[in-house]
Order: sequence, then structure tokens, then C-alpha cells
Amino acid sequence: MTVLSVQTASRCQLVSITEQVSRAVEQSGIKQGICVVYVPHTTAGVMINENADPDVRHDILSHLERMVPFECSFRHVEGNSAAHIKSVLVGHSVTLIVEKGALVLGRWQDVYFAEFDGPRRRLVYVRVVGSPG
Repeated sequence: MTVLSVQTASRCQLVSITEQVSRAVEQSGIKQGICVVYVPHTTAGVMINENADPDVRHDILSHLERMVPFECSFRHVEGNSAAHIKSVLVGHSVTLIVEKGALVLGRWQDVYFAEFDGPRRRLVYVRVVGSPG
């Protein structure tokens, strides 16, 4: 298993981790299999989405904020219930196919770490399972 460290710079942010995940796949020696990317935080998540137009990332974060605003009458005393809810909506893991030692992603896809309670230093776990040939 590979553990990635991601430093976020704002409360809500989508950070591409595709290069780091790809590197973990290459270093694993697995040629065919799957790669699971898991975020062990209750106020963050991981997703696959478009990498070409940064407005897509903006629109995702903007719409999540409209759906679950931080300024609301939540009961959680830490004041970050919106971050918990957004992480549930996005999810904490993605599974990718590994073929010929590389991630199988669509032309416009990247893997994104989704921060909802930053800025913070976060961890991402990457597990590659399969065969070396």
C-alpha cells in the first residue's frame, strides 16, 4: 500500500492526485488488476472527473455549497457538519482498472482529492491488486 500526503490550501478544494496514484501503480509492479484509492477522513473524499476545464471543478464545489451550505443550523458542535455531509455525497473511495501497468482513465479524467474542511494536510491510501504479468 502507498500512502500519499495531500496539502490543501482552502476550506473546499479539488486537488488532482492522478500523477501520484499513477506513480503508485507503476511502483507496485502490477500489470493487470485494480487500484483502490481511499480517503480515511470524514470531511474529505475522492472522485474521478474532468481535467480539461477548471470551471468544472469550480461548478462542482459551487453546487455542493448550494446543496449543503456551511452557514446552516447544524447541531454538530465542531461547526463542520457541512463538510461531513459533502464527504458522504462525494464518497471516500474510487476503484480504477489497471491495464499494462497503468491506470485506465478516460481522455478527460483525473482522480481528485476533495477537501471540505481545510486547509489541512491529508492522507490518501492507494492499494494496487492484481498480477505482475
